[in-house]
Amino acid sequence: MSAKDPSRGLLVSPIKNGTVIDHITAGEALNVLRILGITGSTRECLSIATNVESKRMGKKDIVKIENRELRTEEVDRIALLAPQAKINIIRNYKVVEKKGVEIPEVIRGVVRCPNPGCITNTDEPVASTFEVLDKGLHCLYCDWLIKDDIANHII
Repeated sequence: MSAKDPSRGLLVSPIKNGTVIDHITAGEALNVLRILGITGSTRECLSIATNVESKRMGKKDIVKIENRELRTEEVDRIALLAPQAKINIIRNYKVVEKKGVEIPEVIRGVVRCPNPGCITNTDEPVASTFEVLDKGLHCLYCDWLIKDDIANHII
């Protein structure tokens, strides 16, 4: 059954104000919450739908966060995990802004370099800086390449 099957009703209630993150890569919703700093002990009211049928993606995840609009750096983090995601800003139950995420060419201070010898992992006040490539994330300080499991390296 699809999310729009009338026999099922609404899968998730509408929110009055906040953000809806749609078209998240299936299985990544919990990682999206983690990189946004949302845990079971935070105060946000959330709705999460995983593995929802999607004509465009086959399966997708959806996250609704009440009373919170995402900052640009948060959207950049989401783009690394879900490059097809759409961010919908909701005010008074209406979508007032809808935009896709864009993966930046260079990201700073978003990903921790896994190389323990990298200068960004020392006491030096240097923010990690990665070039975004098709094959992964390339550290501009130590040349380390993160190919897999990017979610575990996001700060």
